[in-house]
This record gives sequence, structure tokens and C-alpha cells, in this order.
Amino acid sequence: MSFVSGINALCTRLENYLTPDQIADIRRAYLYSEKAHDGQFRRNGDPYITHPLAVANILCDMHMDHQSIMAAMLHDVIEDTGITKVEITDEFGEEVAELVDGVTKLTKVKFNTKAEAQAENFRKMILAMTQDIRVILVKLADRLHNMRTLDVLTPEKRRRIANETLEIYSPIANRLGMNEIRIEFEELGFEALFPMRAPLIKKAVRAARGNRKEIVSSIKETLEKRLQEEGVNARVMGREKHLYGIYQKMRDKQKSFSEIMDMYGFRVITENVDACYRALGIVHTVYKPIPGKFKDYIAIPKANGYQSLHTIVKGQRGVPIEIQIRTEAMEAMANNGIAAHWLYKNDGFANATQTRAREWLKSLLEIQQNAGDSMEFIENVKIDLFPDEVYVFTPNGRILTLPMGATAVDFAYAVHTDVGNTCVATRIDNRLSPLSLPLKTGQTVEIVTVPGTRPNPAWLSFAITSKARSSIRHFLKDQQQSEAVDLGRRLLEKTLSTQGSSLTKLPPEQIQAVLQELGLANLDALCEDIGIGNRVPQLVAARLLPEGAPESDAAKSANSPATRGIAIRGTEGLVVTYARCCRPLPGDTIVGHLSAGRGIVIHRDNCNNVMTELRDNPDKCMTLRWAEKVDREFPSELRIEVDNQRGLIAEIAREITDYGANIDGITMQEKGSRHAVMQIALQVRDRIHFARIIKRIRVISGVEKITRVKA
Repeated sequence: MSFVSGINALCTRLENYLTPDQIADIRRAYLYSEKAHDGQFRRNGDPYITHPLAVANILCDMHMDHQSIMAAMLHDVIEDTGITKVEITDEFGEEVAELVDGVTKLTKVKFNTKAEAQAENFRKMILAMTQDIRVILVKLADRLHNMRTLDVLTPEKRRRIANETLEIYSPIANRLGMNEIRIEFEELGFEALFPMRAPLIKKAVRAARGNRKEIVSSIKETLEKRLQEEGVNARVMGREKHLYGIYQKMRDKQKSFSEIMDMYGFRVITENVDACYRALGIVHTVYKPIPGKFKDYIAIPKANGYQSLHTIVKGQRGVPIEIQIRTEAMEAMANNGIAAHWLYKNDGFANATQTRAREWLKSLLEIQQNAGDSMEFIENVKIDLFPDEVYVFTPNGRILTLPMGATAVDFAYAVHTDVGNTCVATRIDNRLSPLSLPLKTGQTVEIVTVPGTRPNPAWLSFAITSKARSSIRHFLKDQQQSEAVDLGRRLLEKTLSTQGSSLTKLPPEQIQAVLQELGLANLDALCEDIGIGNRVPQLVAARLLPEGAPESDAAKSANSPATRGIAIRGTEGLVVTYARCCRPLPGDTIVGHLSAGRGIVIHRDNCNNVMTELRDNPDKCMTLRWAEKVDREFPSELRIEVDNQRGLIAEIAREITDYGANIDGITMQEKGSRHAVMQIALQVRDRIHFARIIKRIRVISGVEKITRVKA
């Protein structure tokens, strides 16, 4: 069945701003999508095509171009049907195909967790956004319709989607200045996350509105009358408080509902900028302004392009009134943000907002390049999406917008990455100040740089912008890599020298053969592995040395039966001993200590015996990791304080053996007439196995305290 009436109604609406050929292309995309989704249904029972059609209608409201609306029709085709990107390119052109691909999830790639999948899909979308900003507008429209139809999903899925929307998509809409979509996201998300609280607050707001009606009307009439008397042509309207905004203020500012509702909000819309400032003067003559509560976002717009004058004044009986003053164009921009580029194509405001959006996307691209993985990237972007802003000046008068709490380090990286990497001090308003000092609006900040210096790891404790944090991490990562290579090379050379050899003496083909065997690109990669503890230099040296070279004591016993079934990564070919002092188990953080005659001795990283060695002989110690699968048992020991009662030892022993562990020995020491201390030596598979045994014993009547014996 074809939804002829739905597509016809959309085409009729599109006639207002698109050409007949463009509308014909959209109709063709609709028919293609309808055929592709044939037999697929949404959770509410509607044919799937109703969703792309609804998304297209949302984009039509924004007056988006025909390619975006075609992409809306096709946005789920790659993900949910057998159609490929190549087929869409052949049918509708490369531009439409790229838009569709940009909003398509990575379904063929397997991820370990949902969070990882979410992060990687988000990363893919952001990269597509940097190429074509329309990708995010299609995605926002897609998410908006999904939020409007949440009620048919399971509560768990509803909460997950709502949470994702409030964490990512609502802030993105805000960052792009799309206020109307942001508000709808927040209201729908709030209702889905808090199905009990939302109706209660809604009911309270409705009641408060009725009680406030008289005061609101009085303030509105007073303002309109004075503006008219002074010859300022303007319209005044009350500002509605939104449920999610009320809830956030109650939660974050620890305020009651009545305190939040005590403030009255109004918006004054004027003809031009001059009238805005005149209206501000009139408002301040009618009501007394509260000092420090005035913000001029016209002279200094917000990062998303938002412009307005904000002031808080005291009305009759001391009632606080928040008033926003802006032009009609600013009002349209505040509601539509970047979408205004398509709504008002010749408007200077719209073009300026799109330029700002592109600058933001450029900064995201830089963050992406510096991020280690998708999880780190999404966390950095989240930081970037929640700024309460401060406005500071460079020495030459340029304005920079930074999040609240930003420091001179954040400022330095906002100017340029190289400035951030080489900064050593800052002057704030011509006074030397700490780099960690939070900046305030209106300050002039100068950065002192010294070539050759490098970022300090301590900066991560007070740098808050995503660009600064990702740049610092990236630099330190590269630095650590370089240091690891140097350390690994030194350790390897030292080991080779005991065999009368060195890296320069080894045949290049021998080195290359070992690198190929280990799956490493070059010698630096091998040295880095040694430096960070993934490989043991003695083993690497044994592989590098040609056959017939004299072997070390450790290498001689490498193939002995005692060393087979290695449980530690990177120790292949070495004698491995497990320390009796701390009895390490798979799952423990471990350190290897090179010991004459014993090969490598494995300790827990908090073992007192190895901590002295780490301090005195760090070259003999290395961080190691357990193999992924360890199929053997390890000795461990329990100390149990008990009530000395009949049958208790037998009960404890039964619990241990029932859980698949062998008991090597039990000793018992009495403490008075009623208490005793048991020491049980046993064999366990790993730390988890051991912890579960402890958990089972702990609930036995008569057991007072149970601990793992360690050094």
C-alpha cells in the first residue's frame, strides 16, 4: 500500500520554496524508500515508511534543500535493508549518498559494549558533519521523530534513548542555536526518564500559572505602555518556563518549586538593534535593575550565534523579573539557529551562525585527531557541549568565548595548539597570575611562551576545554611513546651486551625476520613494547641472536617442562617463578623481577619485597600482564578468625571443595577459650574464583573475619 496522501501533502508544502524538478526527485526518493522498506513495520504497527516521511516533514519545516529531504527519505535504507551506498549513489547522486551514509549506524562492526558502539557511531556522524553540516540536521530530525514516538518502546529502551538524547542531541541542538528542537528534546526526554515526576511538575506549573495570571498581565501592560509612550515599536510576551528547565534548577541549585516560580520572565521583540538598547533604558526606568545581572549578548554573541540583551529587575513588592530584549531577526535565530540559513537564505545573521557552526566542527575534527579512541572522543565532546560561557580578550582586542571555569591554559590552546604546548606563564589584566586561575568575563589575557617547553601533566587537573585536554593528552602520549622506545632500546642493548652482541652487530635480515614473526612494523615498535613492559628484553635478545650464540642461564631453561603453559604475556622463553611472599593470582596487577638463577619472579604490585627493588633497581623490574586465558591453578592462602565451635572446620572445608578448589593444608591457633585463627593454603584458578570462595565462607555462622594472606 502506498501512502499517497502523505507524500502528496509534503509535495504541496514543498511547492512554496522548491522547483518542480526538485520535488519530483523527492517523490522518487520516497517511492524508492517505500519499496526498500516494504514489509517492515514500526513498533506501533505502522508501515516503516511513515518514519522517513515524518522526518522529511520536519526538515520541510526548516525549509531544507531537496537533497536533505531526499536523504531523510532514504536515511534508514542502508542500515535496515540490503541496499548499499553505491546503489544510492548510482540512483540519486554522490551528495545524497554521503548524507545518508553520514546518519547510518555502523551495524557490521562488532563492539564489546553498547557504550562503545554509541561512541563510535557518534564519532562517525561528527566526521560526516565536518564534511557536510546537513548530516546533523537530518539526524536531529530523525531523533526528534523517534522521541515523539517513544511511548511504544519498553521502559528500559525508552530510558536509554531519552538519556542519550539529553546527553548528546539536546546539547548539539543548543550548540547549533536550534532552541525549539532543544526544548522539545528536553521535554520529551524528561517525560521518558521521569514518568512520575514530570506530570507532578506539569500540574504544579499549571496551577502556578493560574495564580500568577494577574501579575503577569500587569507587568506586560506596564511595559507595553511605557515603550509605546517613548516611541519604541515593540511587542512584549511572557516567557514560559519549561518542565526540564524547572527540574534542573530545582536539582542543581537546591531550590524549591516556589522559589523557581517566583521569577517572572518576559521577552521584548523590537525592530532593530538601536531599539533594543532604547528598550533596555526604558525597562530600567520602570523597574530597578539588580546590579551584576545584566548581560549584553548583542555586542558579544554566544558561541552558537545567540544574540539578546538580558537583564533582571525588581518589580512591585520586590518580585524579580527577567527580561530578554532582541530584534525579530535575533528571535528567529534564537529559535532556529543554523537552520535559519535555509529559512532566511539572504540573512546576514544566518550566514554568521553557519560560519560559527563550521568553526566549531573544525575544532571537533582537531579533537577527534588527538583522541585515543571513540570513548575518549565522546567524553571530550560532551565537555565541549555544556559550556556556561565567559568572554575574555586577547592583548590585541580579539574576543574569545570559553566555558565557565576555564583557565589560562584553556585560553592558550584556544588561541593555537602551539601556544598551549609552549606556554609557561600568563598575565591577566597585566598582572602575573597562576595558569590554574579561573578566568572571568572581561579580562584581558596574555600568554607567555618559551620555545622548547612542553605541556605539564598537572595541567590536566585544571584544564577544562576539550581542545586543551585532548591536545595535552596527545602531546604526553607521544612523549611517553618516545621515552618508552628509548628505555626499551637501552634494556635490549644491555641484555645483548651480556652475550657479547649489540643491535648494530646483528644482521639486519635477522632483526627483520624477528619483527615479522612478532607482527611489528619496525625496531622502534619492538623497543616500545619492551619499554612499557609488554615484552621481556631477555626473550627478545634470545630471538635476535643467531643460532649457536652462547645462551644465558634463563634462556637455557626456557624450554624446560617447568616453564611450559606460560600464564604471563611477554615471558615466553623465560623461567617464571611466582613469589611465595604475596602469592599473585590472575587478575592481580603484577610486576616481574629479574632474579639471578630464578629467571623472572612474579609479584603483586603492592608487595613490600618488590617495592624496595622498584626503588633501588628499576631496570630489573617491569610491569607485566596475565595471558587472556590461564588454564592452571595457583597457590593462595586464607586467614580466618572464627568462634571455636564444633564442626566449623569441616563446614569451611566443604564450602571450599564444593566450589572447585583444592586444600593444601590447614593450621589452627587458638586465641583464648572461644576464639581461634585458621590459616588455609589452597589452590585457586584466579582472583575472581578466590573472591567467590571468600564470599561463601563469610556467611558461615561462626566466621568473624576472613582475609587474603599477603606479604
